Amino acid sequence: MNIQLEKMKQKEECERRKRIAEEKHREWMQKKREEERREREQKLSKEMAEKATRELEKMQLQEKAEVKYKEWLKKKRAEESEKKKKEKEKEKERQAELQEKKERSEKIFKEWLHNARNKPRPVLNGYGFPRGKSTGLYSYYTYVVT
Repeated sequence: MNIQLEKMKQKEECERRKRIAEEKHREWMQKKREEERREREQKLSKEMAEKATRELEKMQLQEKAEVKYKEWLKKKRAEESEKKKKEKEKEKERQAELQEKKERSEKIFKEWLHNARNKPRPVLNGYGFPRGKSTGLYSYYTYVVT
């Protein structure tokens, strides 16, 4: 009987150890799952934070680029308006010079015209011969007519 009792105790002890081992195994598995879940959540959270940071940096970079583009565009338009202004000034100067040249030309022409009217005209002595002399064309008729 003692042997049977001893075997029963051993069997019960073995079952108890088995239950304890299974319980510990279940607890370890539960802890392991919980730990894996926390790691996944942390990883996901970290990825989301990195993604948000990248998006923020991208937006900031885009805003910075847009500001620089606007500054460049403003500068370019100012340069173009300055260039047009200078071209208009040059055109005005050119027009003023042309006008001044035209006025001087007209004044000189009027003076010449006034002087040309008052100038005495030479008397022509012969047909085709100014002042009675031949102009360089020699022919039979040059000697006959003079």
